[in-house]
This record gives sequence, C-alpha cells and structure tokens, in this order.
Amino acid sequence: MSRTIVRTGTAALAAVLLPLTAVPAAYADPDPRPAAAVAPDPTALTREATAIAERAAAERRGLRTRSATPTAADLDRAVDALIADGAVGVTARVETPDLVWAGAGGVREVGKKRPVRPGDRFHIASNTKTLIATLVMQEVERGGWTLDTPANHVLPETFPEGVTIKHLLSHTSGAPRGPEEILFDRVGDPTSWDQLIDALGQYYSEAEHLAFMRGAGWLFEPGTDFSYSNYGYVALGVMLEKETGERIEDLVRDRVLEPAGMRQSAYPTEARNRGPFLEDAGHYEGRWRPMTDLHPSIFHAAGAATSTTEDLADLNEALLTGQLVRPETVEKMLPPIAGSADPEYGFGIYRVADPCTPGEYLYGHDGAHMGAQSISWGSPDGTRQITLGWTGRNWDSTDPIYDLGLLLEPMLLATC
Repeated sequence: MSRTIVRTGTAALAAVLLPLTAVPAAYADPDPRPAAAVAPDPTALTREATAIAERAAAERRGLRTRSATPTAADLDRAVDALIADGAVGVTARVETPDLVWAGAGGVREVGKKRPVRPGDRFHIASNTKTLIATLVMQEVERGGWTLDTPANHVLPETFPEGVTIKHLLSHTSGAPRGPEEILFDRVGDPTSWDQLIDALGQYYSEAEHLAFMRGAGWLFEPGTDFSYSNYGYVALGVMLEKETGERIEDLVRDRVLEPAGMRQSAYPTEARNRGPFLEDAGHYEGRWRPMTDLHPSIFHAAGAATSTTEDLADLNEALLTGQLVRPETVEKMLPPIAGSADPEYGFGIYRVADPCTPGEYLYGHDGAHMGAQSISWGSPDGTRQITLGWTGRNWDSTDPIYDLGLLLEPMLLATC
C-alpha cells in the first residue's frame, strides 16, 4: 500500500485551492453523520493524560520522603504492567538531572514477535503541531507575519472573516475538527474495518483538507471559544509553504528537526514505515488488528511526523530553552488562551500540573494516531522530560482497554 506522491510546487498548490469552493459556510450546522463511528475522539487522550498528571501531583504532595520517588527498576516494572494490562507496544523515556531512563515492552506489530526497543520510532500524530507552531512563530520573528495577520491575507477566501494566525495556532478559530469528513468521503460503510484501513492508506491532498474544512460547519466566531481542530493546522502548513516557497517537510527538517538534534525523526510523505517502527494497532470486533501503511496525508501538518522518545525530549528541551525561537517568543507560546480549559492550550503547546512543584507546570503536547499514541512533556528550564509512545487504540467503544496511568503516573513522579 506504499505510495510515492509527486507534488506540485507551492505556487501551483495555491492556485488549485481557491476554485474548490466558495467562501466557507461559516457557523453552519455540522455534518449530521456519526463521525465517531469512523475515528476515536482525538482529544480523549489529552483529558486522560491531564487527569493522570493531576493525580500524580496530588500523590506527590502526600509523600513525606524522596525515597518514595520511583526508581529505574520501578519504571521497568511499570512498562511491564502496562503491557500486561493490554497495550501492544511501549517505548518510554525519563530525563532528569539525576536520572536518564529508557524502557520498552511489547511487540512492534500485532501478530509479530519482534520486541519493541527504546529507540524505535512511532507516529507522533498531534505532537506534530508543536513543530508547525514553532515554524509559524519563526515567521512571526522574521517579520513577515504577526499573530494578528488575517488568515485570508495568506490564503484568500479560505476562512470566515476575522480568523487570524493566532486563532489557528490556539484552536480558537472555530474550524471543524477533521479529518472525519475526508474519511467518510471514501468509506461507504463506516462499520467495515477493511474499508477503513483502505481509506487510511490513500493519499489526501492539502486542497482536499481545506475544501472539507470550508464545507463543514464552523463552530463559532473566531476568538470566542476553544475547539481542537486538525484542519486549522493543515491550513497553517499550507500557509507556511506559500509564505516561504518551500515544502513543509523541508521546513520541518531544516528549521526544527536538525537544529534540535532530532536525527531519528521525519515528516514522511509516503505510507511505508522503514526501519524499527511501532506499527499502529486497532482493537476491533474484540481483537487487536494491525494498522500498517497508514498514509501521513490523512493528517498532513496536523499530525504527519514520526519520531522517537529521545528525539521528542530533545524537541522539548530545544524549544522551551529558546534554541528554536527566541525566549520572548517561547513566553508567548506557553500561556493558555482564554477559554481553553481541557487542555490549557497555548500555541501548539499545552500545560499540565508539575507533580514536583505545586503551582508549576510541565509543557508539551500529545498525539493520538489511528492506532498509536504519544506524550511529550517537559519542564520550562529543559532539565526534566518525560516522553512516551505506545500502540493500541480501542475502535470497538470509548471504554479504555488498559490503564495508561500504570506507566504515566510513575514516570511523572520519577522526575521529582
């Protein structure tokens, strides 16, 4: 199912975008079809992880001695516990001034015996948004854009009036979530696993994403509420290509991955995952099924990247300590936007309770791919990081199959 895509230049792409549809149907009724029947809720992980962080902070406040802080051996056992509880494959990392630990468990692919190793790569999904937000803020630093630049000034007739770059960065534009509408367009029977897997292996252009974004009902007037939107970040990727004249994969590589030292990371444009990789896995009709050769274009700039736990830790450290954008720019990215509560979201970054210091926060993102999930959080000074990638998502229902807290909570406490 691997496909190599021949792409037109960015100027040709911009010319194709506008004729697809008229000005977006702002604030229309959303598509009534049951999108949840096609894809799990991508924000469910954020809510679960935030709750675990709050629980870890509360537990830490109840500890009387540092000896209760989890050790490397405790973390090894926690990985085993999460696998025993039902996760397919796990790779995890903790970095502190006193501890650098990396662990792994389970298998790389459902039905295969190859074990997961700590350096294996995985789909980082919405952690990609941190990469894109970094590129956007670099353009703001260069002076070509401001946070208040109207998005239609970059891509005319693409957004409702009033949408700005800041709104797209912070999920306050009112854009629909996506990409469920695109999948529905190619899946005749949303209960068919075979049709879903086939659709997830197909190529989707940025123009298609923006056409569906414009055609779906926008949720509210820009700046008046918060609603997580993959389409909004796909749009930012297209805007970056138009502004710079470079492909988004080249921008990500040259201006984020290489400066941050992320040598095992990539922004792929084809489906085949080469080398050691945690392949997605979906729980459907009561059993785990492999989900391989998923095309990155289902998410584009909202979630196409792949990485490792060590590279994600390097990203957090480089960004939060001002190596990718100026420190004053980092300070603009971190504070949560008014109205964002779960998560407390800034610009491509959200915050969770720091278990080590009451009233302080860890910053980063998570990612929920079709059959893989990930978390990357770090302290503002870059000295403490937790990064975690694992496979296995439930497509049968919204009920969890395993308890993520078995591993995430001790990882958080181990940073103290």
